[in-house]
Amino acid sequence: MSIKTAGYDLVVIGGGLAGSEAAWQAARLGARVLLFEMKPVRFSPAHQSDNLAELVCSNSLRSNDRSSAVGLLKQEMLMAGSLVMAVAMETAVPAGKALAVDRGLFSKAITESIEQNPLIDVIRQEITELDFDLPVVVAAGPLCSDTLAQSLSMITKQEYLHFYDAIAPIVMADSINMDKCFRQSRYSPQGVGDYLNCPMNQIEYDGFVSALISGQKAPLHDFEDPRYFEGCLPVEVMAERGIQTLRFGPMKPVGLSDPTTGQPPYAVVQLRPENREMTMYNMVGFQTKLTWREQERIFQTIPGLENAEFLRLGSIHRNTFVCAPEVLTPTLQLKARPNLFIAGQLSGVEGYLESTAMGWLAGINAALLAFKADPVVLPEETAHGALVRHLIQSNAASFQPMNVNFGLFPPLGKKIRKSERGAAYSQRAIDCWQGFLDAFLHGNCLKRKSAS
Repeated sequence: MSIKTAGYDLVVIGGGLAGSEAAWQAARLGARVLLFEMKPVRFSPAHQSDNLAELVCSNSLRSNDRSSAVGLLKQEMLMAGSLVMAVAMETAVPAGKALAVDRGLFSKAITESIEQNPLIDVIRQEITELDFDLPVVVAAGPLCSDTLAQSLSMITKQEYLHFYDAIAPIVMADSINMDKCFRQSRYSPQGVGDYLNCPMNQIEYDGFVSALISGQKAPLHDFEDPRYFEGCLPVEVMAERGIQTLRFGPMKPVGLSDPTTGQPPYAVVQLRPENREMTMYNMVGFQTKLTWREQERIFQTIPGLENAEFLRLGSIHRNTFVCAPEVLTPTLQLKARPNLFIAGQLSGVEGYLESTAMGWLAGINAALLAFKADPVVLPEETAHGALVRHLIQSNAASFQPMNVNFGLFPPLGKKIRKSERGAAYSQRAIDCWQGFLDAFLHGNCLKRKSAS
């Protein structure tokens, strides 16, 4: 592979959330970036759009509550000038206390921002080898091509880990039977909220669980050993764990009241708007590996979805990530080759925002390395730093991807009531993050570039 990189400061491989954020942040520091994206030359099993930053699993970026770990991460990203967060706010759709986006508008806006940036050139080409002399951010995603994965494996001398991530179906809004559904967000008054709810009585629920368990699943390849991420289990796998599992998971009726009875339903399937026009709804928590024919048959037994038109059915795919505790430094550099930075889910984090956050750090540090400055190490007390802490300090033998949560943070050091811990973690993190940003922005690390 021979690629001309003269005139550029660094290379980014992959135009997903992490790659787009990495390229944007490096350009903000004045770096000239060459961004490679293999679509539309080649698509992964889960991607369909030519646009950058395509969201494939869900359109939700989760809670906006700043006393939650993910809400804190959002706040830190906004403070740090994240492109992904800025666009997410601009393309948000109603989702109660969560942040969800119109995924079409979102990826389109990210693509336009990247392609119009004078310091970023986007090349639609698949990269199969990592033989660049420049700093490189590898953000090829959890579905990176086998050839690139093999190249990375040869460098790290490590076997890849993998787990399986499933995609939830999307339903056409006008195919939903509103005589059987009701609108309500949890703990909101009846008729108020951003979610549609399909209620079930016990007989309907028991039959539905039985159908999920007996439904035909999409076969895996002979070489595949399914190890599911606990935060994103296929709905049928949850059903197999016990008859009541779904009632305490995505089908929990807590905080809802069926207007036909005035009581909470026995179980409920929630639907969340997929776009601003609310013409599409996502089946919340219904990621699945059922065959497409079985999905239509079983999901149409849900009250209100008898005639549902599925715009997208669920699917299953393998996610790939490195064993971060063994191969990465706190700056996201590969120990075996320091000019390579690993970002996004490939680094061993889970979730849209977490992947973006690692893209932010990798882009910053790749630019600093290009300018002969020292890469930065993040404060562990922050949400960004806690994610890196998980990557670096976890037990390598049992390492698994993780969403941001306060269990990853250093202890507070004093006893605080459980109801106040989230706010305490968040306040400490914001203070540390602001101090870090102030020191970074006003330090000496960018003098070489600003003087050139």
